[in-house]
Amino acid sequence: MKCSWRTVMAAEEASSCQVPRRPWASILRMTIPVLISTGTCYLICNLCFSRQQQQLDSTRWDLAELQLNHTGSRQDPRLRWQGSPALGRSFLQGPELDDNGQLRIQRDGIYRLHIQVTLANCSSSTWTAEPQRATLKVAICSPAAHSISLLRLSFHRGGCWVASQRLTFLARGDILCTNLTLPLLPSRNADETFFGIQWVGP
Repeated sequence: MKCSWRTVMAAEEASSCQVPRRPWASILRMTIPVLISTGTCYLICNLCFSRQQQQLDSTRWDLAELQLNHTGSRQDPRLRWQGSPALGRSFLQGPELDDNGQLRIQRDGIYRLHIQVTLANCSSSTWTAEPQRATLKVAICSPAAHSISLLRLSFHRGGCWVASQRLTFLARGDILCTNLTLPLLPSRNADETFFGIQWVGP
């Protein structure tokens, strides 16, 4: 069988022709695993950061240490409070005060409450006018569905101050009221009259 010169030429060209390698193919083979590893690391780091942030949020303590805000004769049994570093040792971190100086909770959880109230100008005449009926009451006064007494302290005859603390669950939106029997006046001295809460757990 004879081959034409064209067939021979074609065979020679085919045997001498080499398919060029594409450099981007090898680059892709190296790049794709790197991209996958980088993406995986990013997702893992982002997940870890999110969990750490949630843990920080869960361990953040809501605190309040308040002092009396009283400017004259009392027409309302509720004591008004104020809190600011500018006032000295009082502050708010999380909870808020409403327009009536009552403490509003911003986070659900178990709180430790503490309060001390000292009567101003306390003497035997105080108890002549107001015998043993005089009381200090701490309660959830709003919303109505959560309304409940938390502490009830009595000024016994001759006693000029009361103090107590307790643990209790409070929900976001609860407003705490502190009521002192009228017409008794509390001392404005921050060492003698103060009120505070501390979040201790969910």
